[in-house]
Amino acid sequence: MSKETEKQRWQRNFADLLQELRVAQTGVQILFAFLLTLPFSNGFTETTEFQRDVYIVALLAAAAATALIISPVAFHRALFRQGRKPELVRFAHRMATGGLAFMLIAMVSAVLLITDFVLDRPIAFVLSALAGIWFLTFWVALPFARRNWGEDDIDDDDDDPDTINGR
Repeated sequence: MSKETEKQRWQRNFADLLQELRVAQTGVQILFAFLLTLPFSNGFTETTEFQRDVYIVALLAAAAATALIISPVAFHRALFRQGRKPELVRFAHRMATGGLAFMLIAMVSAVLLITDFVLDRPIAFVLSALAGIWFLTFWVALPFARRNWGEDDIDDDDDDPDTINGR
């Protein structure tokens, strides 16, 4: 088994990150599209001021998530063939993390909007809080709790772009 070079590692990290962004991008685009069409539906006129405020939060969070998750593409275009893959991977990692944070806000806000529309508000708050906890469990708690899985496996050390080169 041959050891990959630092350049190959950065290339692999970038390819892995792109795959992750494709998954997140699809989800956030579907949510964003749904939110963009919602005000044009017949029932939207029946929403309360609170529901419209929650809608605005969800819409803006989905827009921010979309911008952050797609931004590595623009960054890649600007740095194309300049040999700056490490910068690109670090930037994309931060943007993906920020995009997921805004996606969390958008998802929980969308859950709150819909549940508040069809259920009593206290139940909507409980269900939205549970949705937020659910996302945080799988997007934050479990990944951080399992960060040291396979410590003996050399390949796991280079999945985090900040750990390469001793950072």
